[in-house]
Amino acid sequence: MLEERLRHQIRYFQSKEHIEEIGTVTYIGDGIARAVGLENVMVSEMVEFANGSIGMVQNLESNDVGIIVFGEYVNIHEGDLVRRLGRIMEVPVGKELLGRVVDPLGRPLDGLGELGARKTRPVEAEAPGIMDRQSVKQPLQTGIKAIDALVPIGRGQRELIIGDRKTGKTTLAIDTILNQKGKDVICIYVAIGQKESTVKNIVSTLERYGALEYSVVVTASASHPAPLLYLAPYAATAIGEEFMYEGKHVLVVYDDLSKQAAAYREMSLLLRRPPGREAYPGDVFYLHSRLLERSAKLSEELGGGSLTSLPIVETQAGDISAYIPTNVISITDGQIFLESDLFFSGVRPAINAGLSVSRVGGSAQLKPMKQVSGTLRIDLASFRELEAFTQFGSDLDAATQQKLNRGRRTIEVLKQRLHKTLDVEKQIVVLYALTHGFLDSIPIESVSDYEDGLYEFLETHYDVVLHDIVRHQALPEEELMDNILEEYTSQFRPASNAAAKMEF
Repeated sequence: MLEERLRHQIRYFQSKEHIEEIGTVTYIGDGIARAVGLENVMVSEMVEFANGSIGMVQNLESNDVGIIVFGEYVNIHEGDLVRRLGRIMEVPVGKELLGRVVDPLGRPLDGLGELGARKTRPVEAEAPGIMDRQSVKQPLQTGIKAIDALVPIGRGQRELIIGDRKTGKTTLAIDTILNQKGKDVICIYVAIGQKESTVKNIVSTLERYGALEYSVVVTASASHPAPLLYLAPYAATAIGEEFMYEGKHVLVVYDDLSKQAAAYREMSLLLRRPPGREAYPGDVFYLHSRLLERSAKLSEELGGGSLTSLPIVETQAGDISAYIPTNVISITDGQIFLESDLFFSGVRPAINAGLSVSRVGGSAQLKPMKQVSGTLRIDLASFRELEAFTQFGSDLDAATQQKLNRGRRTIEVLKQRLHKTLDVEKQIVVLYALTHGFLDSIPIESVSDYEDGLYEFLETHYDVVLHDIVRHQALPEEELMDNILEEYTSQFRPASNAAAKMEF
């Protein structure tokens, strides 16, 4: 009996041994570790140190491996053990992240407890192929007249926001997020190397305007180590991809990629990678191209979801021909260039219409918007030229004077107050009024009042006309539009002490 039992146990014996590959730390410092003994480790594989910190393998060399450390590294020492986790770097994803503030590893930073996300995605993923995409043709409304009219953005597009510091780049992106309320777009804001007080203010703004409920904030602030700043955009894109492959529409704001490039340079130099131009490593272009190529409008077979990118890049003294700006310009589908001179002269948003472009163009615009904004860019360009020319002379013919007057009113109409986004149908009506001369008789300092009164007048008396513009995606009959605007213009009375009431 005993013999039979022993035979049975031997026959069905299963070893529960778990073999792990464990290495030894040979160097640690500045967020970089080197280890020997990890013979079969993969690039981008996660490893765990004795103190519980997570690292990611970056360099595979003949003698050892280079690892970037995401957590505390002060209490990691030479001789400590490091073990493979057997999986590529990943981040928690899913609807549980909506309304939350997390770091690039998916750890909550808002004090609201654990995420409870059950699913994870690799931070690095292959971009959708040509056959998996469809052309960008559905508009992503920013609520900002100067963008929706001059440099329209489509769902699935990559539009760069570029300019010097303190020219309103972040404000432009945050206003775009605020305008997605009720438009079935999930927004992800990535703060890379920002001050923690700045991120706190942005989260408070999103909360105040009810935008946090459909947003995720991923932050690697200036106090975080360089590896986390490098990882943040990839982690945010992985979170967005989860929604995109579910057929949803996603907007990701990368604020900003200049700081990510600087963090990558720091990391690469510490890993002893050879430096190139401006000490950036040779693959700094690939750093951003493999990130931004993941933005797409998916084919209907894959659910038709989209991921739209608004990368932000900071320039020095308006130099858009510097290394990182030119790299990102060549990857994206257009750029919105913000100019310091315009900003400080009170033209806000300070968009330079000449240097800003959308390579998707009219494909991502509603037909009525295309009709009213068709000549706007040319009119603005010719106004700038005339304005510079007429500084040298005072005698102007009537046609030139009329062009100058129209140009000044165009600039006034394109100004917009902070966090005051505008529905596209209202934009269309005010641009129609501008291009058809209804503003020509309005004093420049009263244009803002005229605009505010027009929106109120339309909502009160012609609400159905506004709805029809979007529902039918067509302008109402010209006679009807003219009658509405004549009725309002005739009853508009400019304030005697009118002054431009811009809130910044």
